[in-house]
Amino acid sequence: MTVSSTSATPDRIVDIAIGYMGAKQLFAAARTGVFRALAEGERDVAGLATATGLSERMARILADAMNGLGLLERRDGRYRLAPDAAAHLTGEGDLDLHPFLAFLNEISYGHWLQFDTTVDTTKPGELDMNEERWGTFMAGVMRYNALHAAMLARSFDFGPYRDMLDLGGLSPDFAIAALRASPGLSARFVFDPASTESVAGALAAAGLTDRARIDPAPTDTAQPGGDHDLVMVNHVIHRFTAEQNRAILANARAAARPGATLLLLDFLLDDDDRQRPIDALHAGEYFVIDGTVVYPESEVTAWLEASGWRRREVIALPGSPRVVVAEAV
Repeated sequence: MTVSSTSATPDRIVDIAIGYMGAKQLFAAARTGVFRALAEGERDVAGLATATGLSERMARILADAMNGLGLLERRDGRYRLAPDAAAHLTGEGDLDLHPFLAFLNEISYGHWLQFDTTVDTTKPGELDMNEERWGTFMAGVMRYNALHAAMLARSFDFGPYRDMLDLGGLSPDFAIAALRASPGLSARFVFDPASTESVAGALAAAGLTDRARIDPAPTDTAQPGGDHDLVMVNHVIHRFTAEQNRAILANARAAARPGATLLLLDFLLDDDDRQRPIDALHAGEYFVIDGTVVYPESEVTAWLEASGWRRREVIALPGSPRVVVAEAV
């Protein structure tokens, strides 16, 4: 069918195609302190240049780009923070995303330059990592996990639960957010042994050591057992094969009492008429970085049903993965 040139415009195509320009300018604005400078109050271009050490030309370019993307407001030549920028890009709001943006800029973006080769070969890009780059990588990934944990705590009521198992996750932030949300809740971490020290440190820093215990075990073979009323499997399934995931979910079910709730958080592909973009984009991100997999939600649901879980609902978290909520049957 021929589409009339008067009934379709190229705006969406162009916006997608130049998306990397906005991303790189966001990374630059964050790195040079544009958002932090505006946390002190609105500024004009000259004031922004003075506060950041940028030239006035570059201050104007970055400020206008961030205004065009909605992260800054502009009136009479003066710029101020939009609410989401104030909350997440100043270091003074709910959760500072600068480490995540640094990871995207310094690590992820370079891997995307290898994406054409990945598409042609179905092989991930080459990791070129040293100690400094690994530090940037982990700081960014863990900060993004912290965002997911905050969004989960905002979207799910942990109040009714008392005995939680956190199985195989990479970050203790999910359980810590749940413990803070529900004073009557206790947590058991069954994480890879390599994570024991970091989990213990995070619990101590949060003042929650007395409400949690750590039982180290490899995620793909851990058999935690127990009678938990809540089980979390966060950012686990994309790291393992289908066969391993079926075993992990079966072992999670064996650790849950009948009627217990499972929270399975990860990026997932769907079968809706319109795919949720953030999940599909992360399918490319995960694969080009290290070959890990964003699975279809339908496949994950089949694993759950085969291992004794019944899916209840799926919660799409803002700026974050989805959470499959299931019940032990």
